[in-house]
Amino acid sequence: MFCGCKKQLERLNQNPNGADPSTTSPNLVLSTVLTTTGQQYVNLGYGDIAGVMQHTQNDGGTGPHNEYDWSGTNTWTPWYDILRNNKYVYDRSVALGFEFQQGISLTMKSMIFGLIADVWGDAPYSQALEGDAGNTFPPYDSQQSIYRGILADLQKANTLLAKPANAYTGAIGTADVYYNGNPAQWRKLANSLALRYYLRISDKLPAIAKAGIEKIVADPTTYPIITSANDDALMGFAGNSVNDSWPNAVAYNSDSGHYRQTKMCATFVKTLESMNDPRLGVWANKVQIFLHVQNNFPARTDKIVDTIVGGESRQVRYLSPDVLAAKGLTVNAINQDPNYVGLPPAIQGGPVYNLGPDPSQGAHNPHVSWLNTIYTGANGSLLKVRLLSAAEVHFILAEAALKGWAAGDAQTHYNAAIQASFVAWGLAGAYSFYIAQPSVAFNGTLQQLITQKWIASWTAATESWFDWRRTGYPVLVSGPHAKCPVLPVRLYYMLDERNLNWANTESAENNLQLTSYSGYGADATNSYQNSAWSKPWVCQGTGKPW
Repeated sequence: MFCGCKKQLERLNQNPNGADPSTTSPNLVLSTVLTTTGQQYVNLGYGDIAGVMQHTQNDGGTGPHNEYDWSGTNTWTPWYDILRNNKYVYDRSVALGFEFQQGISLTMKSMIFGLIADVWGDAPYSQALEGDAGNTFPPYDSQQSIYRGILADLQKANTLLAKPANAYTGAIGTADVYYNGNPAQWRKLANSLALRYYLRISDKLPAIAKAGIEKIVADPTTYPIITSANDDALMGFAGNSVNDSWPNAVAYNSDSGHYRQTKMCATFVKTLESMNDPRLGVWANKVQIFLHVQNNFPARTDKIVDTIVGGESRQVRYLSPDVLAAKGLTVNAINQDPNYVGLPPAIQGGPVYNLGPDPSQGAHNPHVSWLNTIYTGANGSLLKVRLLSAAEVHFILAEAALKGWAAGDAQTHYNAAIQASFVAWGLAGAYSFYIAQPSVAFNGTLQQLITQKWIASWTAATESWFDWRRTGYPVLVSGPHAKCPVLPVRLYYMLDERNLNWANTESAENNLQLTSYSGYGADATNSYQNSAWSKPWVCQGTGKPW
């Protein structure tokens, strides 16, 4: 009787509508790996890390974006969810002999584990993803060993991806939303990702980094890399729902509040304006109404009129100084730029900055630049996740050349990096004028190179955060209401991990280096050791970033 009941239960536990892991094509899961990675990546680089790196600031929901008030809530769970799916793709592809899928899976594994190590430091790696085998509390691998592991996996991926498309079994087809089943482009991505991580460890393991970069550069046949914007690792959006659309698309946010509360940061705007950078007009809208104060205006002048500026019909708000004085302001406290006005970092009263009329969060402030209207869309030709670009690769090689490594000519790569960024944003024709300006023309300094790389990382600010941590550039200053006088270098280990895997998490925390800023931002859920200002291995002993 008991045995018969057991058989019935076994039948009931089989989902007739579900996919059988033992027979499912890895392509079905691969597409999920790629799309969810893209979504998570842009959520960081266009989200709160864009606030850290002062591409943008929020005038609503300011704590995480402007002030680094993360309070241990950021979690790596979505990344490990992707890695579990990716492990299935790899294991199933090995069983089926699908080498192309194996190469893609190793590349994605390297990208995701690399990002986890970048963001948090030590993390579960070699024994992660073994929950089915009972290893539910995996130890943390050192940040250094994770970097070494992903570089080894990328070497394997390069070999697996070396065949022409028609030589592989198990066609990928539309599952590949990055490169549409082109192994040559995936191979370039794998090797370009290796360049990223060789540079990442260049201050800590310079001999390994130098040898790795020089090996790739010296043999482009064996190690092809991304050199053209046409080969950028991009992911577009279907735009059918909130889950497959550009973040904060107004079609799925009826009051457009999330789009509206994100403003250009003054730091970024001033840098771009100082170089007459036309990318600013692609990324931002001009202020709807600019301010103009003049001493000879009649007292109590405060009016909005239509005017023509540079051949454009614009609105201007004319003010007399006494109107500012009545608000406790001076002329120096407002920004009268007729084109682009950024929100200063981590200020109080962001919604009413520059005489904004609405104190509510996500205010309709016409005197600060909003993001370009394209960012209200669910999808579009420029609304793509930028996972790794030709611009980044050329900047990497330019920096390697500055170090004296055999990576080509630094100026040639610097120019090619900026040109690739201009091509990517539809501004190819503006490159020649831009690069000829004295403020842009190559001067051989690391600060100039990394500042330009920071500019080119728009919507992918996560990578510029890691560059800043490594070099101290661009020079960024925390705003007055930030949680610390300096920018953070990592995210906290999250509360659930500390509760469930405490012994291993504590061991990883002890590998962080306390700094004079480690106490900032600490709260009931975080020790001083587990601080956003405690240094992970990659920047310990480097004297950077502050």
